[in-house]
Amino acid sequence: MTFRNGLASLLRPEDSVLVLIDHQAFQLTNLNSHDPHMVVNNATALTKAAKAFNVPTIITSVIADRGGFIFPQITNVFPDQEVIDRTLINTWQDQKVVDAVKATGRKQLIIAGLYTEICVAMPAIQAAGEGWDVTVITDACGGVSVEAHQVAIQRMIAAGCNMMTWLALASEWQRDHARTETGPAFVELLKDHMAGSGIAFLWEQQLLNTPVPTTTTGGH
Repeated sequence: MTFRNGLASLLRPEDSVLVLIDHQAFQLTNLNSHDPHMVVNNATALTKAAKAFNVPTIITSVIADRGGFIFPQITNVFPDQEVIDRTLINTWQDQKVVDAVKATGRKQLIIAGLYTEICVAMPAIQAAGEGWDVTVITDACGGVSVEAHQVAIQRMIAAGCNMMTWLALASEWQRDHARTETGPAFVELLKDHMAGSGIAFLWEQQLLNTPVPTTTTGGH
């Protein structure tokens, strides 16, 4: 086994391409591995992170006229972008999607979608076998059961795929707090989609901007 380690193995925005797969109404109705609200939140945060770091993003659905449109929270981030609709369950067998990914010239392929065990696992495993550096954002995915999601993750790891969460990915893209061109957008992601850290940041700003109370005694 070749281990994925070292500085060069970390994800870089200039080398990344994101594929979002089947974040649709039909899939959400039988999502049981996660709180559906969190999957929508995390997939939206992932999409916004890609936009903030100028990472090309391909959005694809399966039989949208029956399965529903991609969540508007995602498409609203890229309102002018075509959603590639498929009949193939395995996205990586759809030539239009593969051609769109290849056209970016990027090799760090990042995938998230519904369901983890079907529409994420199949393209991730195939692409990894074809030499792509594949990362799956697990908290922007979900399965029909906890078992289905977890077994899919184990299967993809065995196939050589990398697993991350959306905040870990955004942090890896940011890499340096001195990276001022993306720092403000990174903070906005925390405020909007990572409530604990985001609210703590706002509180910190409040405290820093609150004057220190002064007291007087003895009429002075």
